[in-house]
Amino acid sequence: MKYAGIDIGSTTVKGVVFEEGNVIWKAYGRHQTRQAEKALELLARMEQEAGLAPGRDIATFTGSGAGTLAGHVNARTIQEVVAVAAAVESLHPDVHFVSEIGGEDMKTLFFTPTPAGKAKQVYMQSACSGGTGTFIEKSARKLDIAPDELTSLPYEGQTLHRISAKCGIFAETDANSLVKAGVSKQEIIASLFDAVVRQNLATLTKGNTPMPSVLLLGGPNMFFRGLQEAWAHHLAAFWQERKVDLPEGKDISDVILVPDDALYYASLGCVEIARRETGEAAQYAGTDRLKWWVETGQHEEKAKVGQKALARSDELDKFMDDFGTPDIVASKKPSTGPLYLGCDFGSTTVKAVAIDRNADIMASIYRPSRGNPIEDAKTVFRKVKEAGVTEICGLGLTGYGKDLLKDILGADVPVVETVAHASAALHVAPDADAICDVGGTDVKIMLLRQQAVVDFRLNSQCSSGNGAFLQGIAERYDIRLEDYADKAFSADRMPQLMMGCGVFLQSDIVNQQRKGWAAEEIMASLAAVLPLNVWVYAGQFQNLKAIGKKFILQGGTHRNLAVVKAQIDFIKEKIPDAEIIVHPHAGEAGALGAALLAADCALDGNASRFVGFDRIEALEYVSTTNDKTTCHWCAMNCSRAFIDVQVPSGPGKEKSKVPLANGWERIITGNSCSKGLIEDAAEMKERKKQIDEELNAHPNIAESVRDSAFR
Repeated sequence: MKYAGIDIGSTTVKGVVFEEGNVIWKAYGRHQTRQAEKALELLARMEQEAGLAPGRDIATFTGSGAGTLAGHVNARTIQEVVAVAAAVESLHPDVHFVSEIGGEDMKTLFFTPTPAGKAKQVYMQSACSGGTGTFIEKSARKLDIAPDELTSLPYEGQTLHRISAKCGIFAETDANSLVKAGVSKQEIIASLFDAVVRQNLATLTKGNTPMPSVLLLGGPNMFFRGLQEAWAHHLAAFWQERKVDLPEGKDISDVILVPDDALYYASLGCVEIARRETGEAAQYAGTDRLKWWVETGQHEEKAKVGQKALARSDELDKFMDDFGTPDIVASKKPSTGPLYLGCDFGSTTVKAVAIDRNADIMASIYRPSRGNPIEDAKTVFRKVKEAGVTEICGLGLTGYGKDLLKDILGADVPVVETVAHASAALHVAPDADAICDVGGTDVKIMLLRQQAVVDFRLNSQCSSGNGAFLQGIAERYDIRLEDYADKAFSADRMPQLMMGCGVFLQSDIVNQQRKGWAAEEIMASLAAVLPLNVWVYAGQFQNLKAIGKKFILQGGTHRNLAVVKAQIDFIKEKIPDAEIIVHPHAGEAGALGAALLAADCALDGNASRFVGFDRIEALEYVSTTNDKTTCHWCAMNCSRAFIDVQVPSGPGKEKSKVPLANGWERIITGNSCSKGLIEDAAEMKERKKQIDEELNAHPNIAESVRDSAFR
């Protein structure tokens, strides 16, 4: 008799076949949300390659997708922690602590000897991606690290930076800050490995002490060398702190075990339990019923519980006619007159737009951000020059990088993002009532009256309605962001996702995946729920009609036509006679607004401060991130970066902890508040003195009256 153990996980399907005391076959593969299809493929291979026979042999399922699929092949379902524990007890009776890190969950198991046998304690985290394999891989993709390179990157010998792993979204923000600070990708990945181990030891041990020996299971623990080194480092420190002695004659490498088949322990546990309980196990029924489910059953179920797709074919044709080819002004060779440039240094992209005195666009640049503001500036100005722009008579900057770069680049107009986006929108539709700008990491909604912003809503603390979240889901399914809309429009039905928090939304996506919803269906549903997250969750608008009737959609996320379709449907449902305009330069709107304001400044007779293309290309800088740059003004202890740029008029800072010579100017990044821009106590005292002098020279009369009245 043969025994098959199949583990249908959140990202992969693993299977083993066992006969006469040995594993005779094993395999695994990523299912790309198609759990049933991958399980069917694996069972077919088991029958063909390992001789698994219906009516004779036993199959047992575990994992997140087991409950839906096991009944179709007459297989018993085993809870995954129970399965892993069974395998560990059988193969490693001396192990006291197990960490299993999967694609989208983490588990820790404690085995404690007692007079009655071994007591087991289990702790599991499956509600958040922080600390999981998907979390590590997603971060690596953002850093352009290939999978083969990721497995070999070390932990030992690297400078570590603080990254939060308790929430995948916060961790991504921390990693982005390190990238912008010029920290090397090796140090960032080492810091991610460090964060994952800290997360496991802090939240999944619940105060218990992991005693040697320790077993590391799951793909990330098995494949990532740096993660294994991080475990060794932290466990050694942990045991030293808690005065835990290693077994005599053993060193740290002897008591931290990573088996060659660490991927398959849940599958092996299924086999172990089935062998113990042969009388209770039903015989494997073959794949006919599962094949029916894949080809027919799951589609019938989706038709019952799902909602209609983003667009029917005839509806999609009309939508594409109206919005598929927006009236974008083509870039052309610049005129001989003066040109005005606007640059938007955003969190995920860098944009530049050059216009002439008639506000016609002469050149447009849209590129992913490299994270470092100096490198971003060099790249974008190089591309602007390649586009044929040779003379700039006015420069406007907006985005997170405007304050960092305004003096270095010689900006004439540093523009607040809301003003830049409002200017770009009003240039297209002067009578607009509302602007909805959805960017890479934030959502901005501006309400307008008589061409002025009268109300403003911003959400930059949650990723659920922004472009980076959509991009992350597309990357999870190995789909290019450019192909998102085509994939989403190809879905006939889609599940209904919950509105709100990005972490809960990710959990909901995993749950729908378990029910058999495919990648394109989930992506369509994610686009459909985005307007709810934008207008209701982020904007807190309960009555859309009160806003007005004319809406402008802009921001890079509205380059995605699936999002545009969902936005139009949502607004039209609330306001049937609404007029909705997709900005013809949705992604570059901020840069266009900055260019328009730079032109206004120049046309008022102001000479430009722009330093020139050659000066920007020749910029030299040094980036420093270490203990000396860490901010200690509050408990956050932000891991700041000092980016020192060589400029002729640079004032230098000889008294700094990181001295700066004359002819250099310092940019500080990675701080979470304005205090982080102040380096040390001496500078803080000087700044406080300046503030007090300004208050004495210009007292706040209202404050004085209040103090006197309520004395």
